[in-house]
Amino acid sequence: MQTLTQLLAQNNRQPVVVSPKDTVYHALQVMADNDVGAVLVMDGEKLVGIFSERDYARKVILSGRNSRDTRIEAVMTSKVAYVTPAHSLAACMSLMTEHRFRHLPVLDDEERLLGVVSMGDLVKATLSHQEFIISELERYITR
Repeated sequence: MQTLTQLLAQNNRQPVVVSPKDTVYHALQVMADNDVGAVLVMDGEKLVGIFSERDYARKVILSGRNSRDTRIEAVMTSKVAYVTPAHSLAACMSLMTEHRFRHLPVLDDEERLLGVVSMGDLVKATLSHQEFIISELERYITR
């Protein structure tokens, strides 16, 4: 089974980030341009939050806020769950399923951002691993 570090290297994409001072409208543009459902909110090198489509729906639209005037810092999720490279893919998937979120930042021991994994990334890696095991079992059986 792949490690989290291998999965990040395989994906080879930079995390999509915005500043806490950016507007919601800007964050939505960045999300659309990068075809992602969430952006990490970084204050310099420090992860200070995450902003997702769910945050937009619940904290902007349903609250009657204007996306061009509202700053990300006012509506981001500031208590961000994260993992380190030592976590297994199964542990990541379990955490995401339990708390019902689809994006999970990966930080090193000094809390520097290494990347982000999505539920889709984890499902794809798990299915790939299962396909490998099935093919190995079939090869073993047909010997």
